[in-house]
Amino acid sequence: MKILALDTSTEFCSAALWIDGAIDERGTLAGQTHSGLLLGMIDGLLAAHRLKVRDLSGIAYGEGPGSFTGLRIACGVVQGLAFGADLPVVGVGTLLAMAAGSDADRVVCCLDARVHEIYHGAYQRQAGGWRAVHEPSLCVPGAAPELPGTGWLAAGNGFDAYRQALEARYAGQLQAIEAARHPHARDIAALAVPQFEQGRTLPAERAAPLYLREKVALRIDERSSR
Repeated sequence: MKILALDTSTEFCSAALWIDGAIDERGTLAGQTHSGLLLGMIDGLLAAHRLKVRDLSGIAYGEGPGSFTGLRIACGVVQGLAFGADLPVVGVGTLLAMAAGSDADRVVCCLDARVHEIYHGAYQRQAGGWRAVHEPSLCVPGAAPELPGTGWLAAGNGFDAYRQALEARYAGQLQAIEAARHPHARDIAALAVPQFEQGRTLPAERAAPLYLREKVALRIDERSSR
């Protein structure tokens, strides 16, 4: 099985190629230049492995939550590539991908959603995969969902933007904070493989982002506060 995966949900842009268990990834901190970098990464991966898009088994992408513009870029690229080659697609949650990329058994993921809010999700490793303790949600840091027990790895730039509020919310429960952790395409690929194997896929035109926030456009005064 050959799976192309990509993620543009945060400031980190990445693409990966999963070939029968081996993974090759390209990635960089892109800021707001994802659209100018992503296709080059994909072309480089395919060329390195002497593959064409039509040789793939499917395409996986980080569906969100995350940057509104970034999610639209990912979905647009996925739809274009998959539709032209008649490939199935799978969307993978970006917060789950962050957890899966760690070595921890308990991970609480928080991404900065701007305007004093976070995208929040919490996951626990178990036999055969991950269990969502809290599904992705949008909330203010001081009212983040409660966590059971201790030993949680805190991951994501939400812990950089709102560290004081989140540390107070989870006082005594966090074993470490990795605010620089991002979702990676390599983890999205690995999480997507079982879905491809089980036929839990979507046609290209149904590749859609997970926004969580109904209001995705900001006023000028709101943009200035970012």
